Amino acid sequence: MTDAASALGEEPPITPPPMTTPPRKASVRLQERRGSNLSLLLDVSSLGAEPVCSVSTPKEVWLQLLHTSSRPLTHALLQQAARDTKALNAEYQKIPPNFVSAAELDVPGHTMKDRYKTILPNPESRVVLRSPEEEAGPDRYINANFIRGFRGAPRAYIATQGPMLHTVTDFWDMVWQEGSRIIVMVTRLKENNEKCEVYWPQRRDGLRKEEQQEQEDRDEDEAETSRFGRFVLRVKDVQERNGFTVTDVEVQLLSERRVVRHFWFTSWPDHHIPQCTAPLLRLVEEVETYSRSLAPPAGSQPIAAPGAGPGPVVVHCSAGIGRTGCFIASSIGCQQLRESAQVDVLEIVCQLRLDRGGMIQTPEQYQFLYSALAQYSSQLQLSQQQNQLITQQQDQQNPEDQQNLEEKVSIQLQNLQLDPEQN
Repeated sequence: MTDAASALGEEPPITPPPMTTPPRKASVRLQERRGSNLSLLLDVSSLGAEPVCSVSTPKEVWLQLLHTSSRPLTHALLQQAARDTKALNAEYQKIPPNFVSAAELDVPGHTMKDRYKTILPNPESRVVLRSPEEEAGPDRYINANFIRGFRGAPRAYIATQGPMLHTVTDFWDMVWQEGSRIIVMVTRLKENNEKCEVYWPQRRDGLRKEEQQEQEDRDEDEAETSRFGRFVLRVKDVQERNGFTVTDVEVQLLSERRVVRHFWFTSWPDHHIPQCTAPLLRLVEEVETYSRSLAPPAGSQPIAAPGAGPGPVVVHCSAGIGRTGCFIASSIGCQQLRESAQVDVLEIVCQLRLDRGGMIQTPEQYQFLYSALAQYSSQLQLSQQQNQLITQQQDQQNPEDQQNLEEKVSIQLQNLQLDPEQN
């Protein structure tokens, strides 16, 4: 003990023993280990054995599930599945959402054009706006994705968010660029807050019926007209349906004019479901019928002029994933039931989420999708039975009686679709 230490009453410092083992590395936190996007491969080659397994990242597991999940249902099995809400909720919870992070998107300045900061377009399928020919410049961003349709048909739909004040011109640039002739809007303009900006000409409020008729009879240049960016839009016709409004809008760019049909479904509350399935099924049927009318006749020469043929059906709500996903999934499911007498709702939703993350936003929407397709299945089977009855009686009745029978069947089907109790 030194004199100084003795004077202060302290113990002398103890010299540590020489280090015989290397210091331990700082532990890596679980979050840091999970932050990697790379697969972890267990290398056992040094032991003289082949690698026996690999551990994938969560993203790779999700994508594998979305690519392989399937549950085909016949008419009868679909009816049973639609009634088992507990099983449907469990099935829905197992579907990976496949949302996109800002780092994955890697588009500078995109946040200014996103209505919701967490709802971003999947990079692989997003719509890219090309600069107009007269304005050379870089490509532009829009929160929208191409969506595959029935049997994986590429670019059958475009799912997008509701236009904002500063993205309305981008929206019409997209519609024009892709040659779309149909827009399906599945939201009100405002619910608890703003859901969508007005992006087409509105009829003037406060006019008496006589004044409205006079307005409709005027020359087209004096009809309801608005300019959005480089486009001039004119309302050509408006028809009210049970649950939705159909508006024909003429879109003009320079000397070229195209007619776009706008379907506005207003009876679907945000984050909830409609009270019955009939209006949605009628909307799906009208959109499909009009889309078929735009297709070129079979065997005709391919259309070379840009925008001459029907492009993707543009579908949007507010975020472009919930009600938008329900409409697209319903349309694909109805086509499956007609073509193959079965439907695979699980596979349809997985395909949608591969193209745009989060499609079908709530378990209630998923259950409503099953209910809508089950209702369509019942209508389809009834129609097929009635058609068989007509065929069997064709040889037994004269043409007049046959026509009366067909009209009776048509009225029965129409009444079924319009009866809320059937839902």
